[in-house]
Amino acid sequence: MSFQTINPATGELVKEYPLQSDGEVFAALEKADRRYREDWRFRPIAERARIVGRAAEILREKRNEYVEYLTLEMGKVTRFGYFEVDLVADILDYYAEHGEEFLAERPLPGEPGAKLVTEPIGVVLAIEPWNFPYYQLARVAASQLVAGNVVLMKHAESVPQCALAFARLFEEAGASEGVYTNLFCSVEQIAALIDDFRVRGVTLTGSERAGTAVGERAGRNLKKAVLELGGSDPAVILPGAPLDHAVEQVVMGRTYNSGQGCVNIKRVIVVGRERGEEMLAALKERFAAIKVGDPKDEDTLVGPLSSERALNGLLRQIADAKAAGARIVYGGHRIDRPGFYLEPTIITDVGEDNPLYQEEAFGPVLSFYVVDDEEEAIRLANATRYGLGSYVFDADVEHARQVAARLEAGMVYINSCFADSPSLPFGGVKNSGFGRELSELGIGEFLNRKLIRVA
Repeated sequence: MSFQTINPATGELVKEYPLQSDGEVFAALEKADRRYREDWRFRPIAERARIVGRAAEILREKRNEYVEYLTLEMGKVTRFGYFEVDLVADILDYYAEHGEEFLAERPLPGEPGAKLVTEPIGVVLAIEPWNFPYYQLARVAASQLVAGNVVLMKHAESVPQCALAFARLFEEAGASEGVYTNLFCSVEQIAALIDDFRVRGVTLTGSERAGTAVGERAGRNLKKAVLELGGSDPAVILPGAPLDHAVEQVVMGRTYNSGQGCVNIKRVIVVGRERGEEMLAALKERFAAIKVGDPKDEDTLVGPLSSERALNGLLRQIADAKAAGARIVYGGHRIDRPGFYLEPTIITDVGEDNPLYQEEAFGPVLSFYVVDDEEEAIRLANATRYGLGSYVFDADVEHARQVAARLEAGMVYINSCFADSPSLPFGGVKNSGFGRELSELGIGEFLNRKLIRVA
């Protein structure tokens, strides 16, 4: 096993990085723990925030360079790469600007002489995926470094240059060695790190299978875990929703980042048979017009999938869904060209016994359902073990809010496919995991909320 840069647009192996030895991995842990105990935790919040804010400045200064790594390593369409880099800079700035406010001590109403203070807890181990190579890291690093924790970061094996580039941000911003550490380590080494008492918190964004393993290991060691494990996010199209707007939002919500997003729209549920037929026809027309190709081309909407493994996994899901009775109404095939390209795909007639009914399709594959009434739409939206994001479309916003209140999800968006902001909490329920990132909630996940009371 090694960390490899393979260009998804061509399939070419560009560069390879060896795994670190056990000695190197645990030397990094020792250095991080020492830095936390002897230095970082005692620095004023304003000083820690200044370093994180400086990292945002450097990222903006080197914007083009950082976008190039995204396109090279995971095939991100370049224009969407700029969006990710800008959002990450905003996240770094957000915690740099609001850290002191979020971490301030607070009196306890009705208890004179009592106050709640916030303190860091130590080394936080983060295990992050490839689909947003900087955004996923920033959601952890920005908040936890300002909070006074130190971070060990194990990134996905397919984006090593992105991982190294992100670590350089903090080094160039003035963070001491051990404050933020990138690791090229194995699954076995990750398990050993979780077992080590010096690691006080673990956070993972990834598959349900990976979350189960990490959550079990963290629980066995009595340490806090935050898990974000993906979803099968429904978009409920109510009878009053303007269809043109809903179609536009669904197309973007399913194809953004080539469909490789935890909160991308995965399932469309239309209320009303006639409206369902109309929306399906419109979606087929729009999917047929999508340009799939070179991620550097400014007209490309969908680039390659991140890896051949990801492509083959989606092709298997499509084949299994079809074998179980589903109907492929558009797409469904690998595109005959170098690289890892899949036709944008629409699938209907996905019954409850179909494996796709419960699975997350991590790519430009949309499941389409039509139901007779709102109650059935809500039942279908909730009929999954996941509960990350959900979407509701309706001209009557107040009614849409009432439907949103009945959806089992950590986040519900009304009349839009996304609303990314550092100040909005991110996380889910059910098998989509637990805990939150971003906003004030995110900085609080790995803190000691210490009570101090004077008698």
